[in-house]
Amino acid sequence: MRKLTAEIGVEDFGKEIELYGWIHEIRDLGGLLFLILRDREGFAQITLPKKVVSKEIFKKARKIKRESVVRVKGVVKEESKAPNGFEIIPSELEILNEAETPLPLDVTEKVKADLDTRLNHRFLDLRKLRINSIFRIRSEVLNVIRDFFHQHGFVEVHTPKIVSTATEGGTELFPISYFEREAFLNQSPQLYKQTLMSAGFDRVFEIGPIFRAEEHDTVRHLNEAISIDIEVSFTDHEGVMRYLEELILRIHEKISERCEKFIERIDTNLSISIPELPFERVKYDEAIEIIERRESIEWGEDLSTSALKILGEEFDGYYFIVDWPTKIKPFYAMPYDNKPEISKSFDLMYGSLELASGAQRIHKYDLLVERMNEQDLNPESFAFYLEAFKYGMPPHAGWGLGLERLLMAMLNLRNIREATLFPRDRHRLVP
Repeated sequence: MRKLTAEIGVEDFGKEIELYGWIHEIRDLGGLLFLILRDREGFAQITLPKKVVSKEIFKKARKIKRESVVRVKGVVKEESKAPNGFEIIPSELEILNEAETPLPLDVTEKVKADLDTRLNHRFLDLRKLRINSIFRIRSEVLNVIRDFFHQHGFVEVHTPKIVSTATEGGTELFPISYFEREAFLNQSPQLYKQTLMSAGFDRVFEIGPIFRAEEHDTVRHLNEAISIDIEVSFTDHEGVMRYLEELILRIHEKISERCEKFIERIDTNLSISIPELPFERVKYDEAIEIIERRESIEWGEDLSTSALKILGEEFDGYYFIVDWPTKIKPFYAMPYDNKPEISKSFDLMYGSLELASGAQRIHKYDLLVERMNEQDLNPESFAFYLEAFKYGMPPHAGWGLGLERLLMAMLNLRNIREATLFPRDRHRLVP
């Protein structure tokens, strides 16, 4: 029966097992040959003493090329010097698929490759246990997120990704041909998840792709990303901020418990710290005061990258920037009754990195139309959305959290592309 390398233990010593994987390294000492087999869980040393294994197996092993796919059957023996404390003496060695040489990049990472080379040959890059571990953690993060929301009574939904109009207005959309009409790839599930509040779903979440036609070329921007979105009825911005910080805490707790092996593979010095709640709240005007000590910035402008870097030096870990000017937030952000120039909105930050954005939403039809007109949007283009506000829309709030940016923050990744299997940016459409 096939075993993964991580499943082999002392109970297997002296027993015959079967392994499948790739030949990671080869060490030929003349009368003694070592093959290091790699599967998704780790490594196993295949030891071939010339005087012990058959001539056919020894001859075949000497000709094998790195990254060839093999099946090995043999007896497990204790060996303290081998990876994981065991070696396998093979009775069968089958080459299932031989790799070509030279390899486009070195999977052992003895020869480093730049990020473009790695992404061009992503299938090889992902064979590295260090890189593979990022996506094993990503998978577990998604499990934790779904468990958290189900425990809190949320309903998982999936909204359309092909739409007829912009979510927030503007031109940062990818147009597509949709039969006889023009359509767009959706930049957010915002309008649909709000509509579901009118439908009485009360609490919904969605994990799905979003598309932004922004011409950024930075280490923190993608044109296709995965967003975790929620919308909750009968609450305000503070209510959904609590959901957000509790979710972040749960993710950190569970990943530190369940993914210790993967964390160590990414970086032996990496640890997933447990954040303290509540996260610090910094008002927008207070953030501006901090920034103005070192850099001049006008009130009402969105915060630049350099401005966020200053804030990142002031605050450790996670924190919220709250109470943003209404005019620089989307039309659906609820203004304060006594200060309509300020909105009940927030961004979740980690250092200088924006992870999430949210707000209490406007739930009154007339105010929503007024805000659309203020932002030079045509209400007729949002007819399906506005209809939901005419017939009993409850007060509600929500947010969207970027999965890849969250992984950047947690795992101390330098580039968001590291957290994406096959990234899409302004230059990269393949693989």
